[in-house]
Amino acid sequence: MRFKVAYLPLIALLAACSSKPQTPQEMAVEKAPKGGFLLEPSHAVQPMFGDFAGNPAAEQFINQMVDKHGFDRQQLHAVIGQAKRLDYVLRLMDRQAPSYTPPSGPNGAWIRYRNKFITPDNVQNGVAFWDQYQEALQRAQQVYGVPPEIIVGIIGVETRWGRVMGKTRILDALATLSFNYPRRAAYFSSELETFLLMARNEQDDPLDLRGSFAGAMGYGQFMPSSYKQYAVDFNSDGHANLWDPVDAIGSVAHYFQQHGWRSGENIAVPASGQAPLLQDGFKTSYSVSMLAASGLSPQGSLNGNNQVSLLRLDLGTSYQYWYGLPNFYVITRYNHSTHYAMAVWQLGEAVSKARQGSML
Repeated sequence: MRFKVAYLPLIALLAACSSKPQTPQEMAVEKAPKGGFLLEPSHAVQPMFGDFAGNPAAEQFINQMVDKHGFDRQQLHAVIGQAKRLDYVLRLMDRQAPSYTPPSGPNGAWIRYRNKFITPDNVQNGVAFWDQYQEALQRAQQVYGVPPEIIVGIIGVETRWGRVMGKTRILDALATLSFNYPRRAAYFSSELETFLLMARNEQDDPLDLRGSFAGAMGYGQFMPSSYKQYAVDFNSDGHANLWDPVDAIGSVAHYFQQHGWRSGENIAVPASGQAPLLQDGFKTSYSVSMLAASGLSPQGSLNGNNQVSLLRLDLGTSYQYWYGLPNFYVITRYNHSTHYAMAVWQLGEAVSKARQGSML
């Protein structure tokens, strides 16, 4: 993944000796082999080429990177000129917010979601990951206060512990969404800016890095902005590398610490009773006394919290209610979904129990 900025490759030297004149595109790529950023700026600026040539948003972005961060214009032309517009990325983004009609009754939505992640094979893969990186997980808990089962749960839900980290070139995804997706162009342009800064600082080749169709990276699927704020060099090799499992473990733990994780406290507590008339979701806030008056009572410690969220899980034949505590809300900062947060927690718990059973 990493490369050292060096002399022009042999193929470029051979091309220079050829009598055949080079096109502007060939000259631009030669100046920044494989999309890398050279230490010395180039001087003869060739016009933009590739899928984003003539795109006003791309030109504006390049001007910003030159003026704000001192990038060399020719090298940016060479890098972004090699980026591809991915129409499937645009289609997938449009599907992210489908119209939603609440069901008239329970239909098993939570069970279907849970069964995507908590399977015997997946749990055993989680045990293997935990065993392999036990030292890093324990150290992350000591440094950041986040238990191993939460870190294992996040990485399991996000990438199946590194098995599914995405095959889309991040540069292609972010350029497509920055320059051809007006609805969220400002957000993705900022992510592309941070991504290119990361590549320059870490001496990564931006054309080599792959992730999700939206630009998420590594074991924990951090967006570039999350990398900038929360990624840590947890293996002390001088780089914060999200594709390294140890760095990913430390970075996920740091993310949770910075979002207010409360060490040693519960995450959610099941409720006895039903409250069909109350609004539910991780964003809700009810006093414990109000929920009691509505017929609910906790089946475990609320750790002294008097304000909680009301969570409702669809079991197919009925609804199950939970008291959501601050740590549950912290998990939703990673992905704003009650189902997601519950799956992370329960997957981590399932891996922990299976691991303890295998050690008996």
